Amino acid sequence: MECPYIPSISYAQLDEQLNNKIIAKRIPIDGSFELTLRCNLRCAHCYCNLPSSSQDAISKELKTEEIFDIFDQIAEAGCLWLLITGGEPLLRKDFLEIYAYAKKKGFLISLFTNGTLLTPDIADYLAEWPPFEVEITLYGVTHETHEKITRIPGSFKQCNRGIDLLMERKIPLRLKTMAMTLNQSEFLKIKEYAEGLGVKFRFDPELNSRLEGSKTPCNFRLSPEEVIKLDFSDKKIIEGWKEFCRESIGPPESDNLYICGAGVSLFHIDPYGQLSLCMMSRHPSYDLVQGSFREGWHNFLPRLIHQKPKSDYKCGQCELISLCSQCPGWAWVENGDLETPVEYLCQIAHLRAEAFRT
Repeated sequence: MECPYIPSISYAQLDEQLNNKIIAKRIPIDGSFELTLRCNLRCAHCYCNLPSSSQDAISKELKTEEIFDIFDQIAEAGCLWLLITGGEPLLRKDFLEIYAYAKKKGFLISLFTNGTLLTPDIADYLAEWPPFEVEITLYGVTHETHEKITRIPGSFKQCNRGIDLLMERKIPLRLKTMAMTLNQSEFLKIKEYAEGLGVKFRFDPELNSRLEGSKTPCNFRLSPEEVIKLDFSDKKIIEGWKEFCRESIGPPESDNLYICGAGVSLFHIDPYGQLSLCMMSRHPSYDLVQGSFREGWHNFLPRLIHQKPKSDYKCGQCELISLCSQCPGWAWVENGDLETPVEYLCQIAHLRAEAFRT
């Protein structure tokens, strides 16, 4: 017999209630951790892309025990969702040690990898201690297209081998791609390939400048009109944008410069122990080697998220801000200024509003 006093609510309602409480109490539930910025590929569009053998980068990266200590601190602070990423995280010789420690701390782990360094032994370990999800980036369905982007011969075959290793072991897998001029002709085929495997698929057409300021990746951006055309390639995406426009368009609810979850429920840690608001907004940062996560989270990051615009901040009055990927971090990387809008993102947002606003 069912108890009449147990309330019945949907998962969506439960998720909303939990998120509201997390935000209200400012719990750092969702973190991303770059184990390295080094990579064995040389992707044309990559925002970091340090050589895999860079001794200078290796010498500056956190040691295994330092990473363990940070894991202890973020777990105590309330972190549940942990993204392990890079660069290519599997380049770390201690990757499995780090992964195992994260699992023992109880994190729900997402692993971002290019798939080329997956081996049967690593795949077996992931099968025994499953992550929440592994995401592999696939840039094409032919080696010509994939390797035109990765610029490493043989990487297409290695990537597909990695996909096969995970599929054979039924490890939760998602495929993704960056949509750009270099793979535009094969985008729909990549999507079809993922769907044929029965795995989730996502794509992102919004390339950003490199962390050190180079705008080389911008050379491979699709035009704003081409981005909207991709939106129309999938009925679910169309309906998703229409619903989003119905529910979310309107001026920002806060006059702060940062209006997202960065520093509220989200945080990022780079390979050198620098704590920042998110992957995009890295400056200024807090040194976890010299300090503690508690100090960084409770005293350093709040000063950043409560910043007010210092000028006539156009995005602060824009009713389309929710449709736009514009943020102070992206503005800094693209324009060297937290408040200067990224025109490319602005154009996409206005086109989406025209296309999907009803």
